[in-house]
Amino acid sequence: MPAGSLLCAKEISIKLSAEPQAGSPNELKKILILTAGFGEGHNAAARGIREGLAHVALAEADVELHDLFAETYGALNDMARKSYLGVINRAPHAWAAFYNWLHRKKSFAGNFRFLFALKKRLAELVTRMQPDVIVSVYPVFPYFLDEILGPANDGACKRIVVVTDSITVNSIWYRCSTDHFLVANNQTAQVMRVAGVPPEKIKTLGFPVSPKFAALNCIPKAEPDSALRILYMINAGKAIAPELTRRLAELPQTTLTVTVGRDEKLRAAVEKVRAKASREFEIVGWTEDMPTLLHSSHLLVGKAGGATVQETIAAGCPMIINQVVPGQEEGNAQLIVETGSGAIAPSPDKVIVETQRALANKERLWREWFANIRQLGRPNASLDIAHFILSL
Repeated sequence: MPAGSLLCAKEISIKLSAEPQAGSPNELKKILILTAGFGEGHNAAARGIREGLAHVALAEADVELHDLFAETYGALNDMARKSYLGVINRAPHAWAAFYNWLHRKKSFAGNFRFLFALKKRLAELVTRMQPDVIVSVYPVFPYFLDEILGPANDGACKRIVVVTDSITVNSIWYRCSTDHFLVANNQTAQVMRVAGVPPEKIKTLGFPVSPKFAALNCIPKAEPDSALRILYMINAGKAIAPELTRRLAELPQTTLTVTVGRDEKLRAAVEKVRAKASREFEIVGWTEDMPTLLHSSHLLVGKAGGATVQETIAAGCPMIINQVVPGQEEGNAQLIVETGSGAIAPSPDKVIVETQRALANKERLWREWFANIRQLGRPNASLDIAHFILSL
């Protein structure tokens, strides 16, 4: 967590008015979405909800999306994000120990006092906006809202927590008060019910992927008759990425696309592989059109990030998972494996073996994975969530 102000100050509390502010258009529903950049799944979910509301609300909603960590702490937040990524990638066992310690906590009240500056900024934002609905896609914000607004109790402002993890849900997500928890799948809903969350508060509406997935869902995925199109998304394990790229490019009956994001050093390393490869493959940098890229692919190779797994499910693209961050990503990987929608392959050798298995016998295993993952997909989730928010 990024460090915040350690100055002592009076507790912040405000009261939301049930009446519209003077000068505010009565017909607009004011919706506040709160996110944080610690893991791309949170931001992806927040953007998906905003885009879903833009599609269905038209002129009915005034929507604001805020990353309060970035807005409050600036460069310090950037350092904290880099430290977080460094720990989960270089010291996964240490992260697992911290994650499990966090999960065992029975209460988080008062645990985030060091983030006082963020709490003050949130209180000011809520006072200014007077939202009808607050949607949190990062688990810290609901605890601040409990302190600022009091416990959620079907008041004038509805509060929603969007859980971005699947199955292995840390208790920090649900030990707060809220009017509704939105979860991606039935497996996660069951885990939360067992943990003691009232069933009537849990809504299984899917992960809010971009509405582009809903549009693409109307277009049938091309058969892999001539070649299985593999998408290798490099967002972890960069040291082994060139070697795995080379081996994937050599597989017969396949075509390969490799994403390198904004990492120019990684792009240069992959371009060297392509220059020596016997078969051409495509390199893609940062793109906002991941829905199209996933929809046009038959198989994804990548880490078990929350957004990545949910987007590949929405696109009906089976997945070979080559990295799992202990704790929050274990459930994402479990979802893929237990539903027969792909495999886990933590080394380059195993990635190649699993890909060859998928290709064998006229892609028999791939076709099983594809049929299963199609049953999981909720490409309309962001639209369904938008309708739910507007109905409150």
